Amino acid sequence: MDRAVQLSKLIRYAKNPLLLFWRLGLDGHFKFIPDRRYLEICFRIKVGHRLNLEAPQTFNEKLQWLKLFDRRPEYTRLADKLAVRDYIQSRVGADHLIPLLGTWGSAADINFSTLPSQFVLKCTHDSGSVIICRDKSNLRENRVRARLANRLSKNYYWAGREWPYRNIPPRVIAEAYMTDESATELKDYKFHCFNGEPRVIQVDFDRFTAHRRNLYDLNWNRLPLALAYPDAPERVIPKPPNLEQALDLVRAIVPPAPTVRVDLYLTQDQIYFGEFTFFHEGGLGRFKPARYDAEFGSWIHLPPPSGHRSASA
Repeated sequence: MDRAVQLSKLIRYAKNPLLLFWRLGLDGHFKFIPDRRYLEICFRIKVGHRLNLEAPQTFNEKLQWLKLFDRRPEYTRLADKLAVRDYIQSRVGADHLIPLLGTWGSAADINFSTLPSQFVLKCTHDSGSVIICRDKSNLRENRVRARLANRLSKNYYWAGREWPYRNIPPRVIAEAYMTDESATELKDYKFHCFNGEPRVIQVDFDRFTAHRRNLYDLNWNRLPLALAYPDAPERVIPKPPNLEQALDLVRAIVPPAPTVRVDLYLTQDQIYFGEFTFFHEGGLGRFKPARYDAEFGSWIHLPPPSGHRSASA
């Protein structure tokens, strides 16, 4: 590995020790640590205080509780980036699915010759493995295969003990490349839902330069808070003309869960489903001001525990 890359990683780990802890967890070094204890350690490192699982109050505390005690089998299908397509099609049809270009069980099987000049690759069983190809003629295929092969060999569950990922079959899918009105990226519109109803809309932008994030209420009033990434009060993001249609789509597809984030892509011509996320920022996203952690948490109504036995595994 290049020394500059090694130094960059060391600096990142020094600034955020949780990244190193998660990396070691993802590599399987901490399988001996029970889920509850592992989450308590992560919470202490990132949030800075003890995790309250006996009487959780905040958004982040309740997400950790849900990891341990709300382990409904259907969450696995909904977190699987390939299997979830059947769920979406059964609810609203295929028009809201990004076109699928290919599916492979291993990185070695990817047939780049069948793919167009622009496309997106991602693993179905994890988070953060997306590879965006804007010009296939410049693609370093061997490097892409190596990166995806590495991700396919990992069980993402071990990084943050997010139970839905544990039993997802590892595969690679290719989807059509798309952009929004900027013609340079495809902004994420993330709808934070509580008990089946959207309450907050998150917009991520400049993800590959200086990642920032604004949050809005359903009337498109910007909320004065930052969540995990800096907000940009000076950045005026117009209310999408198809916002009401997007909200209708969210309500039509949101699964019955105490809280889930529904990610959509809003283009000029269509609204596309992105993914479901049950544990936003792994339940470790810092709120500024901190009072919003408690406010978001008040919207989550915890179900009766369903995962006592596996929570200690």
